[in-house]
Amino acid sequence: MKLAFRDIEPFVKKPNPAARVILVYGPDSGLMKERAKTMGLSIVDDINDPFNAVTISTSQLSDDPARLSDEANAMSMMGGQRLIRVEDASDKLTTYIKAYLESPNDSALIILEAGELGPRSSLRKLCEKENNAAAIPCYVEDERDLSRLIRETVQGANLGIEPDAVGWLATNISGNRQKARSELDKLITYKGKDHSPVTLAEAMQACGESGAAALDEFVYAVAGSQSEKALRLLAQINEEGIVFMVTLRSLQNHFRKLHLTRAAMEQGEAVEIAMKKLQPPIFFKQQNAFKAQINRFSLNALSQILDRLNTLESQCKQTGAPVETLCAQTVLGISMMKRTA
Repeated sequence: MKLAFRDIEPFVKKPNPAARVILVYGPDSGLMKERAKTMGLSIVDDINDPFNAVTISTSQLSDDPARLSDEANAMSMMGGQRLIRVEDASDKLTTYIKAYLESPNDSALIILEAGELGPRSSLRKLCEKENNAAAIPCYVEDERDLSRLIRETVQGANLGIEPDAVGWLATNISGNRQKARSELDKLITYKGKDHSPVTLAEAMQACGESGAAALDEFVYAVAGSQSEKALRLLAQINEEGIVFMVTLRSLQNHFRKLHLTRAAMEQGEAVEIAMKKLQPPIFFKQQNAFKAQINRFSLNALSQILDRLNTLESQCKQTGAPVETLCAQTVLGISMMKRTA
């Protein structure tokens, strides 16, 4: 079964019992691992339970294809359902999974953990098509989703958090769910027994060394017509190992905010009022730069830029051309757009 975006989180918290094989895939390995663990814990108390849980690799299944069915149909010594986790899942498993789904064990759940799988992936297609399987994508979260995670995590520690702190964190700890969790754990530890709301200064003090901090400066350079600086920061981001989709989502989120604000202004709203409606809010130290960028672009130009960024995403997934080259060309083109565009 193929899930709509709004159905993913409810499914992860309470998997449909009809799905006896669940594929969890995507470029955000931290989010993939977290979702796989959450679903595994829905049927076993401990994913490392030596009696009811087992973890095997794709290479092990390639050497012994019968092991998947053997593990799924093994009798539990302690009773209850069995969990089978398959790491590094790929299209090599498609034939085995298809055969298993013809007669799955209702007392076993198989979770396939995979990296990014394109729309043509045979394993992804199989799990999306079959009624007794499911496919869960795990893409890099945008600022809105990350802001929700930040609030939920901080509130779970009986803390409040100020809006500016949420906005800064959403920009600076993006890229991977595992990394985001780690940074939030640092912040909560930093607060200790102090239960006052987390401030911007505290967030910056606890998480200011995040490797993605250059992203914010990068997107403002692109939108601020600073071509040379934008390309230099892009090279720095690539050297730090920040994955392409994080860079792209940062650009898309920024220009989407500019587009929403410009559209509201053309409906007669003042720029300050339009900006206050953005979620997460613009970091206060960047508000003047954001206003200047709104004045630089027309609504039509911003629509063209968003289309161009969507095209970049498609090109990087389909053409096989070097991602760094395509991204640099797009960044250069956007940052050199004339003020009157």
